Amino acid sequence: MTFTAHKRAATGSLIGLALGDALGFPTEFDDVPAILAKCGPWRRMELPKRAFVSDDTQMTLAVGHALRTAMDRGVLGPKRLERPLREEFVNWYQSPENNRAPGRTCLRACALLKEEGRIWQDASQIDSKGCGANMRVAPIGLAPGLSDEQRAGAAQLQSALTHGHPTALAASDLTARAVLLLAQGTDPVDLVGRLRSYAVDNRARYHHTWLGDLWTRGHDASPEAFIARGWDECLEILDRLRDAVAAVSPEDDPCQATGAGWVAEEALATGLLCFLLFPEEPLAALRRAACSSGDSDSIACLTGAFAGAWLGEDAWPTEWADRVEYRGDLMTLGALWDA
Repeated sequence: MTFTAHKRAATGSLIGLALGDALGFPTEFDDVPAILAKCGPWRRMELPKRAFVSDDTQMTLAVGHALRTAMDRGVLGPKRLERPLREEFVNWYQSPENNRAPGRTCLRACALLKEEGRIWQDASQIDSKGCGANMRVAPIGLAPGLSDEQRAGAAQLQSALTHGHPTALAASDLTARAVLLLAQGTDPVDLVGRLRSYAVDNRARYHHTWLGDLWTRGHDASPEAFIARGWDECLEILDRLRDAVAAVSPEDDPCQATGAGWVAEEALATGLLCFLLFPEEPLAALRRAACSSGDSDSIACLTGAFAGAWLGEDAWPTEWADRVEYRGDLMTLGALWDA
């Protein structure tokens, strides 16, 4: 399969991700009645005039910049990616712009990553499967020319630097895979089945080269048992997602079907649900995700990444795309990978 560059999937995905983030950021801690009272009918939700994003987009850019640096230096491998990832995460942690309600796991891990001489496995928050790792992984699904092993290893490594729980690793891998499949033109109708097959195939595959001895920080008998725990939780939510796509009304809060999205596997499933309810209506998908009772910015961020990967840059109205924060950075990365 090849990337269809003419639709500019990478640009579409990165801009969509930031638009979802900016639309969901003001509604993140509200329930649906409160959002409707503040914003009016969900199908007419408007992007704020100043479309500020959360840490979700900031950290996506950190991953994107680290990936670009690593790939510019040669063949992508764990050591080549780990160094720039660590630098980008610490730079984000220390930035005055890091004032967008960042997640506690990321802050704790980045404070440890900042310490000279500490190996990253000792900074990783092994018990955290928060959505902070998979809402930022889209660049790894978008960068062309990677093997399946490189893409899976890189997706799990970028998670593991902060969120070391096996479900965070598996959900990040699956999120990158979903973005890749949609960018390559996989029909949304087939997407959940393809992701489920991928999860089954990878259930007992621990990426030693990329993760080292991370698994020993858990309480599992083997690396295979450690990673299988994460894939099993993802398989469970994919089954819930498959049922929800067939049964859920678009008028209902999507979090009631697939979870509020504060944890990784739920963020993936609810972000996908909003996309799959409206595969040809990207703004409706974003609005449904932003008008939800859970982690609205992360859910909408993922929904935008999926919709943009599937439909390309033209999915997004110019008057929205032009005013989203960090637009220049997002466009530069997108253009690089769409070329």
